[in-house]
Amino acid sequence: MAADPDDSFPPSKSPPAATATERRTAVFTAREITKTYHMGEVDVHALRGVDLDLYEREFIVLLGPSGSGKSTLLNILGGLDIPSSGTVVYRNQELTAADESDLTEYRRFHVGFVFQFYNLIPSLTARENVALVTEIAKTPMDPLEALDLVNLTPRADHFPAQLSGGEQQRVAIARAIAKRPDVLLCDEPTGALDIHTGIVVLEAIERVNRELGTTTAVITHNAAISDMADRVISLSDGRIANVQRNEKRKRPEELKW
Repeated sequence: MAADPDDSFPPSKSPPAATATERRTAVFTAREITKTYHMGEVDVHALRGVDLDLYEREFIVLLGPSGSGKSTLLNILGGLDIPSSGTVVYRNQELTAADESDLTEYRRFHVGFVFQFYNLIPSLTARENVALVTEIAKTPMDPLEALDLVNLTPRADHFPAQLSGGEQQRVAIARAIAKRPDVLLCDEPTGALDIHTGIVVLEAIERVNRELGTTTAVITHNAAISDMADRVISLSDGRIANVQRNEKRKRPEELKW
């Protein structure tokens, strides 16, 4: 394994199908991505030839109903799953040619994950939950700095059971960003929350994208959230059905659902 994680993946065998400008600024380039799950004698086609580019500092929403393939796509971008065919390139490094050790390094240094369920350790305080990530990162934030970004400094020494659902989700966001990832991938981050609490969580995610410049992808079935994105990528039946660019992004507090 190379010492520098930026050079730890096999180089792409072929250049992405994009313009020279896009190649310089693209964080991800995915081409002809398919994913098929074999369920006994039945094949489930989760993705059916997806092409996708994500760019620096961009905020995108992957929108679609359950079963549309959006979570599968996010997991492939995050190195949690591999496609059945196609290529995924992260900054000129081909993830689809990487082995498990390379993917572990990729996830460790480059990607922050936020899931619908918070996955906090109950016996650790908010500060300690965030510190778990900073101990394995190369240039991490101080845990309190990460908690401050999500407006939770006063709750730093509280345990998860002493926090609301929205506060726990914001701790999970602080944990994800504390290692200063290049990319933040969020899977239904407001799915278990009420409207008011969901907006507070979206404010935290939007602030990370705006202030840190972290490329951010949020998957959701809630169409209202799409108004805060630079681009909205709608999926249906494992394919990209539509791509919409918002001329002006709404702030989370402007959303209505």
